[in-house]
Amino acid sequence: MRKLPPLRALQVFEAAARQSHFSKAADELCITQSAVSHQVRQLEEHFGERLFKREGRQLRLTNKGQHLYESLERIFNELSDLSMQISGDSNDQLRLAVYSSFAIKWLIPRLSDFRRLHPEIKIRLDMITDDPELSDGVADMFITGQSGQPGYYHQSLHKERLVPVISPSLLSSDDPIHELDSQPLLTVDEGPLGLDWDRWFVANDKRLPPEQQQHIFSHVLLAIEAAIAGQGIALASDFMVQTDIEKGVLVELALPDILTGFEFYFSCKQRRLKEPAIKAFVGWLSHQS
Repeated sequence: MRKLPPLRALQVFEAAARQSHFSKAADELCITQSAVSHQVRQLEEHFGERLFKREGRQLRLTNKGQHLYESLERIFNELSDLSMQISGDSNDQLRLAVYSSFAIKWLIPRLSDFRRLHPEIKIRLDMITDDPELSDGVADMFITGQSGQPGYYHQSLHKERLVPVISPSLLSSDDPIHELDSQPLLTVDEGPLGLDWDRWFVANDKRLPPEQQQHIFSHVLLAIEAAIAGQGIALASDFMVQTDIEKGVLVELALPDILTGFEFYFSCKQRRLKEPAIKAFVGWLSHQS
């Protein structure tokens, strides 16, 4: 006969460990915080080991608690997969956490093709501004700047570069240097990275003329719209202006581009690659340029 720990206590412990918070686990499981504490205490008594420790106001797992949590996460995931296989259910509604700018300028224009190929699969886009925790509790799939997390599959989608763009209505010659010298610079303040045009001049061993007129923006999307409106030359992420260049509302000047050092990655849990909906999405992504 198997000697098993209390199964309900294991479920409650896994939620508390994943959330790093008793009250959040209680909300998830629709029980009280005291019930979470009671179940965790029951499990600690069963093992004769402390599973959590408090460091100030933070709740952390002990070494034994971390080992138990990692094993339970794998076991519960396998149980979930088994349940779907036996019941015939499939996860055809996927949550994709993605940067808003990448979604608007790169993903959404392509997404109609995926929906045409796989109308049975529903994709919910959750916009993010900062890299979230890679966790099923956040989303099923991610497009972020993160890679290398154990247990996750990562696929490089795009290495970002900045290209100089201008409205065709402003072009007065075939000489890009003349355009650079004669037009205002639509400059993005990138916080700790500084001004994007300053970086461009340094990268290309050039000096920014002190009399050069600049208009400062807090986000590249604003600079792109200003460039479309004919207000000057913007340095834009290449994927953001690809469609505008194809439509003829912007022209890429024959000037050097610069790599930002940022790379976009698609991520999902390695074990979930076999799920039909995620497998279909990963396959489709592999054919996007």
